[in-house]
Amino acid sequence: MIDVSHQINAVRRQVGSRLIEAGEAHVVTVSQTYDTTVEDLWEACTDPERIPRWFLPVTGELRPGGTYQLEGNAGGTVERCDPPKGFTATWEFGGNVSWIELRLTPAADGGTRFELDHIAPDDDEKWQQFGPGAVGVGWDMALIGLTLHLASGAAVDPEEAMAWFGTEEGLRFVALSSEGWYAAAVAGGEAEEVARGRADRTTVAYTGAESS
Repeated sequence: MIDVSHQINAVRRQVGSRLIEAGEAHVVTVSQTYDTTVEDLWEACTDPERIPRWFLPVTGELRPGGTYQLEGNAGGTVERCDPPKGFTATWEFGGNVSWIELRLTPAADGGTRFELDHIAPDDDEKWQQFGPGAVGVGWDMALIGLTLHLASGAAVDPEEAMAWFGTEEGLRFVALSSEGWYAAAVAGGEAEEVARGRADRTTVAYTGAESS
């Protein structure tokens, strides 16, 4: 489906913090450069007819103040939209509220940089258990779909994609993603033993096997 090592290395992962209205928040940042224009990448990320080609079917009104719902996943409200540079929206799932901020910028060496922040309150239960992998691994998986879609223009078959994540290569990708978020957490100042435990729990949740 995709070159696992190349995709893992193509993504930059960062973990930080930010002060929001509710207090201190964790910030997970995932970014990758694509060989396309800002306008094309903006359309891929915001057009309700195109989003399902690499991510999930979406309904709602994708405009400031509008609400959206991703099929079987999160929904929320679009808080800010600045085409074709980025948007901010709430990310509401399982009774928890966090935020996503997307930024699209021309890359220095050509192409367009996709950069997404996922902002979670400090008291988020999933963060306490899994750390940045709670959302980071999922975004890594989503970026596979975006990578494949932008490379060919074709839609990614969701059943084929889910089946691939159950293969040896798919499980290896998830484990490497989890390790990547462990490294990002430590680089962001988290104690190694805390980050290790959270990463191991993330790996087990996705693959059933502890990281090495």
